[in-house]
Amino acid sequence: MVNGKPGDGASVKGIASSELRIRRAVSADAPMLARLRYDFRRELDPVEEPEDAFLRRCTGWMSDRLQPGGTWRCFVALHRDGIVGTLWLQDIEKLPNPVGQSELHGYVSSVYVVPESRGLGIGSALLQACVADAEARGLDALFLWPSDRSRSLYHRHGFEAGDDLLQRRL
Repeated sequence: MVNGKPGDGASVKGIASSELRIRRAVSADAPMLARLRYDFRRELDPVEEPEDAFLRRCTGWMSDRLQPGGTWRCFVALHRDGIVGTLWLQDIEKLPNPVGQSELHGYVSSVYVVPESRGLGIGSALLQACVADAEARGLDALFLWPSDRSRSLYHRHGFEAGDDLLQRRL
């Protein structure tokens, strides 16, 4: 299942569609999402905050952000009833404009698949769900900061480096 809809019977690189489900996260998922966020970040950088303190802080933050009506949404990949991947999307409001453009952008963040489930197409399934959601809601553009390792995933899904975005690290 993807987005709660039955799949067409196709598999995602060896995982039968009946075994993989992509859905929106809910507040009750926050403890597991916080654990996955901790695991994701410790793969990239040395940890400075005690694990239990981070998990408490992050669980509260995520639970608050996953309440209905917020600007954040999270997509989770479930395999055999466990969460094996996440993708966060934040709606970023644009200033009102009088032209025919949407007044929302989307910031894609914290795309993570647990190590033992990588290379199976789960990241692609999460990204497809995110893009479909953004298109259905009429967002103008999605943006993100890829890692070197994830860059090819985003290119396969239509993301490209543009000349119209500048950033300044602080």
